[in-house]
Amino acid sequence: MAKKQLMPWFNTVRPKYERVMKNSMSFQIIGTGSAYPVCIKTNDELSQLVDTTDEWISSRTGIKSRHISTTESLSELAVTAAKQALEDANVKSEELSLIICATIQGDYVTPSLACVVQKEIGAKCPAFDVNAACSGFIYGLDIALGYYERKKADKVLIIAAETMSKHVNWKDRATCVLFGDGAGAVVLSAGDGLVAIKTTASGATDILTIPGRTGNNPFSEPKAIDDYLYMNGPEVFKFAVTSMCRDLKDVIAAAGLTETEIDMVLPHQANLKIIEGAMNRLKIPEEKYYGNIEHSGNISAASIPILLDELNKAGLIKKGFKLALSSFGGGLTSAACVIKWNKEAVQK
Repeated sequence: MAKKQLMPWFNTVRPKYERVMKNSMSFQIIGTGSAYPVCIKTNDELSQLVDTTDEWISSRTGIKSRHISTTESLSELAVTAAKQALEDANVKSEELSLIICATIQGDYVTPSLACVVQKEIGAKCPAFDVNAACSGFIYGLDIALGYYERKKADKVLIIAAETMSKHVNWKDRATCVLFGDGAGAVVLSAGDGLVAIKTTASGATDILTIPGRTGNNPFSEPKAIDDYLYMNGPEVFKFAVTSMCRDLKDVIAAAGLTETEIDMVLPHQANLKIIEGAMNRLKIPEEKYYGNIEHSGNISAASIPILLDELNKAGLIKKGFKLALSSFGGGLTSAACVIKWNKEAVQK
């Protein structure tokens, strides 16, 4: 990824809520999994739907193709990712203490996606969803931390799954080309893997939104709404780069490390230009940033765990590596963490 000239807008207002923690007792990641829909749509194919080109999309975002759900439900993707993670961890579903699913919306308003997964994999533990948009996976890790700190969990399954193709307006060339579908999962056990974590929120309903269903209540006054994803691109871009830089600096410092001591950076795969903007601001060497946006697009909360699984399966994460994860999304929310990888590398 080539470095670009810094933009002059990094000193923005800090979030209304933020929490940074360094942890003495935490968890470690012992298994990963992921799942994509079978259907792949390239930029050239999307150019047949909206006024765009492969060059326009790839030069601005780094995206060349994305997976789009056609016959697969989100639950099916989540279950596949979960089963892979359990197999990688050598953990049986009945051993799970908790299931957390990060998603904007599952296949049902209720039951939760986590409850659907629980049933399908044969688990018996509590299960619930969390919605922090693209920050949902790291928010899920932060929630799991609380269970470990209270000694209420042994094995925890965290899944992030999204079908963004259901939420975008496929006539809007500015947004429909950005997103993809998929699911990623991790299995946790007690350990010292999570070194530091930070979550933030700054409520905003005018920058990145997806309206909810209105129903057919005969007593309410009908309002004409556009029920597709809306995004103020320039504002999201500024927020994302600023958040990524600030949050990574904060968690790395909380971990007692320097930026150059980080072995791998796994950023949310929203836009290559965002990642390049953060690269220019941070002291982490460029070769330590990893991504899959070229073939995945933005899969919201699922982006980081899918990338984590792909790196794990490729045998690129070595035991003892210090990983820095960073995410940002609707809410507006952001989150980051530093994880020490205690799992033996997959042999390739």
